[in-house]
Amino acid sequence: MDIDGLDDERRALWERASGLWEMLLKRDGDSIRAAIHPAYSGWVTGQPQPHGRDAALAAAAGEAPRLREYHLDPVGISIADGTAGIVHYRYAATLETEGRTERVSGRWTEVYLRRGGIWTMIGVSGGPDGQR
Repeated sequence: MDIDGLDDERRALWERASGLWEMLLKRDGDSIRAAIHPAYSGWVTGQPQPHGRDAALAAAAGEAPRLREYHLDPVGISIADGTAGIVHYRYAATLETEGRTERVSGRWTEVYLRRGGIWTMIGVSGGPDGQR
C-alpha cells in the first residue's frame, strides 16, 4: 500500500497507528495510556482469551520485552462514517528480554474510534506468524 497515495483522513489514521509503535519504542507510558480507549479489548494470536486495557498497558512497560526496532507494512486502511477506523498491517520487530534479542514478525489489525479529531484505539487482533 502506498502511504503517499492515501487521502488525508486515512493518512492521519495510519500516522496514529504507526505513532503507537514509536511510543512503544520510547516506552512513553503516558502517551500510550492516552491513545488507548478505556473500553479497549484485544486478542493476540495464541492467547486463550481477549485482554483489556490494563494488560495492554502492562505489555508496553515494566518487565515486558523492550522494543528495539520495527518495520511496518500497511496493507489496508478504512474509515467508516468518519468515526471508526480499521488498520491492517504486517510487522517485523526486534525485542529484547534480559539482554537477549528476538526477531518477530506477524500481522495486526487495529480498530480506532475518532472523537474530537483524535483517533483512540479500541481494539486489536493478530499476532506473530505461525501461531494459532
